[in-house]
Amino acid sequence: MSTVMPTSMAARPTSPTQWSIALLGLGALALLLPTCLDLARTTWQSEEQGHGPLILAVSLWVVWQRRQELMQAAVEARPSPIGGWALLLAALALYVVGRSQAILFFEVGALIPALAGAAAAAFGWRFVRVLAFPLLFLVFMVPLPQMVIDSVTASLKQAVSAIAEDVLYFIGYPIARSGVVLMVGQYQLLVADACSGLNSMFSLTSLGVLYLYLTKHKSRLRNALIVASILPIAFLANIVRVMILVLVTYHFGDEAGQGFIHGAAGMVLFVIAIVLLFSFDAFLGLFFRNRKKKGVAA
Repeated sequence: MSTVMPTSMAARPTSPTQWSIALLGLGALALLLPTCLDLARTTWQSEEQGHGPLILAVSLWVVWQRRQELMQAAVEARPSPIGGWALLLAALALYVVGRSQAILFFEVGALIPALAGAAAAAFGWRFVRVLAFPLLFLVFMVPLPQMVIDSVTASLKQAVSAIAEDVLYFIGYPIARSGVVLMVGQYQLLVADACSGLNSMFSLTSLGVLYLYLTKHKSRLRNALIVASILPIAFLANIVRVMILVLVTYHFGDEAGQGFIHGAAGMVLFVIAIVLLFSFDAFLGLFFRNRKKKGVAA
């Protein structure tokens, strides 16, 4: 006696589209894996670039969330071999230079156009547009050149030190400053590179961009205002962090200021910045909602 299996239960052959996506995924893995392994052993273990794995995880999560759109774009593919291959080969050349010469800015940065070029060559620019956010979000994983970090950090430390001194002196504390060294009472505190605020600015910017992606505000002006507020908010939060450390040291001693409180101040900075960002968005929400209601009434 023979049995005929229903069509729905029969094994379905893998479509060319699925094979193409699988090959694209393997190619991306071949580029990402060695670089990410090297970063995990070195750069990602530092305080400055510790957010790298989270950036990569968020990008992969967004790709998974948009998998249906990607499949649809792949089914309706209109490959762009000329533009795609040109972008891919240029990016691969930059990748080879960066990896062979240990220039992380080139090596990691080249991954983004390389993935975009491969996707365009295989499926077309519509597919790349669906991938646009997770690809661009990887920018926050690219380590900045040390020359840029040093120049920006020096300026930020000077500004943070000066403002913290002015505010604390205004409210009555015996504080003075020499460069980036704050002298309060019998203590001297050096505003180190980690206290410049550059790391928090980078991390908060990535969080703010992700927040805008998830909230999907329709108003471009509202989105632009939120983006414009991210760096000032991070700078302000870092000033508060430095002031907290100065006050803790002044009232409770150097051991308290350099101990647990010093590490916890980083978390306080992040919380302050997030609260300010959300509060600013809520304020803008009131304005834009009111404007919308007025437009409807009119």
